Amino acid sequence: MARAASSIDLPMSPDRVWSVVGGFGSLPDWLPYIPRSDLMDGGRVRHLTTEDGQTIVERLMAFDEQARRYTYHILKAPFPVADYYSTLKVSSTGAGKSSRVEWEGEFTPVGITDQEATDLFKTIYDTGLKALAKTMEG
Repeated sequence: MARAASSIDLPMSPDRVWSVVGGFGSLPDWLPYIPRSDLMDGGRVRHLTTEDGQTIVERLMAFDEQARRYTYHILKAPFPVADYYSTLKVSSTGAGKSSRVEWEGEFTPVGITDQEATDLFKTIYDTGLKALAKTMEG
């Protein structure tokens, strides 16, 4: 099993950041390479459409509003991995005046090395969190 993780510190309250990232269907609000998210199964499954028209289907596995965290599992995606589980969470820093956003995942590479899979998701997480910072600044 391989792992990837990324984090970013933002100069705003965790509640403000969570209001943008905390909805399971909210990826299009801050992640430019996911322009569409359709929720199904009572909001527990999201069908994501990428910029190039590919589909990613993910199931919400755990959601904790109080802890500002959710975990999801990829059911279908164009990525060369299986058994993908990921967590996105927002923590308080700076006496509640700033935030740390952490995005991490674990997965089994299929047809590629652990390092190649780790690099792929590290890039996705890094790019996504930079996009979040840009969205939050605007």
